Amino acid sequence: MNAIRSNHREKVRDESLMKRFQEGDEQAFSELVNRYQDRLHNFLFRYTRNRQDCEDLAQETFIRVYRKRDSYKPIARFSTWMYTIALNLARSEFRKQKKMQLVSIHEDPADSDSREMVFESVEVQPDRALENKMDMERLEDALDQLTEEYRDAVVLRDIQQLSYEEIAEITETPMGTVKSRINRGRIQIQELMVK
Repeated sequence: MNAIRSNHREKVRDESLMKRFQEGDEQAFSELVNRYQDRLHNFLFRYTRNRQDCEDLAQETFIRVYRKRDSYKPIARFSTWMYTIALNLARSEFRKQKKMQLVSIHEDPADSDSREMVFESVEVQPDRALENKMDMERLEDALDQLTEEYRDAVVLRDIQQLSYEEIAEITETPMGTVKSRINRGRIQIQELMVK
């Protein structure tokens, strides 16, 4: 019986959980935190490269979700609304401290949803591990050189694998602009990595 309830709970949509939370069901909020804490940690780690800063921002995101629950409207996906809050916090922290490192695309071993980007090189090198490390460093350097708009778009699409629609909502940018920023960001990354 518990297995059936557990299985049923997993099928409940995020938006339904948020509605229940808005109606006073604290357990619904706990379920949302459980669903998103690892993904949110992974998302924020790309901006901070620092586990403590990442954890602080993730916690602050959930505090804002909790406090601003009544401002959520079911016309938007819960995940989009939450990532918008997280992205705004990350940007604010970057501006405030001027120390936040930019996007890292390294796999975060603490996050099961973390993905490592792999780049194939046409150059033959005897040490593949060294080659991969150099490619990752070049990619990180290239991402660091992108403008905030291009970097955000590329990270949200290629690393977080969000849809164009979700990215448009999170960044409050028209769909055509989102696609353009992703394409231009990718082109700039390729050009920077060749240098």
